[in-house]
Amino acid sequence: MGSPSIVSSITFNFAGTQTLSAQLLLGAEADVFAAADSEHMKQLEVAGLTEGQSRVFAHNILEIAVPRGNPKGIHDLRDLARPGLVVVLADPSVPAGKYAKQALDRAGVKVQAASLETQVTGVLSKVAIGEADAGIVYRSDIVNNRSVDGVVIPEAENVIADYTIVVLKSARNRAGAYAFIDLVVSGAGATVLLATGFRAA
Repeated sequence: MGSPSIVSSITFNFAGTQTLSAQLLLGAEADVFAAADSEHMKQLEVAGLTEGQSRVFAHNILEIAVPRGNPKGIHDLRDLARPGLVVVLADPSVPAGKYAKQALDRAGVKVQAASLETQVTGVLSKVAIGEADAGIVYRSDIVNNRSVDGVVIPEAENVIADYTIVVLKSARNRAGAYAFIDLVVSGAGATVLLATGFRAA
């Protein structure tokens, strides 16, 4: 990831997009910010916290997460409205929750969620440990978790999430920040992203 003089080590914070953007707006410092939607990136741009133009580095789509083996026989979004089914979703304030609502609206489905999680990882965890029968998460979450299976959502009902990345004005290692972004958007970066369930930008 660049020469040792530019990037000697990298510290990641994988909190939800809304949490990270809120922290930055309150004065937290970082070199690079990556967002799962454009809305939170725009908030930082309007606040004058970003340097230069943000770049789309990957796309993601939604899938229905179910326990391994899909014991409740869930095949599409409409099945999530079945009586007695425990469904968890991300809160609409979270990118994944906003996208899930859009997908359900496109499918004409009304779901009474058992809980609204503040991070998409909360949805995935509840399905993985059996506290929920299903939830809507990103495809990349399914690919990287062996405790759940994924049910494909058709393109006509799905939502494509644009992931953006930018250098922050608070960057203490500006050269390293730009080098890291160059790696993420490179062919090598795209290969890693594709292998983990994302779509190339």
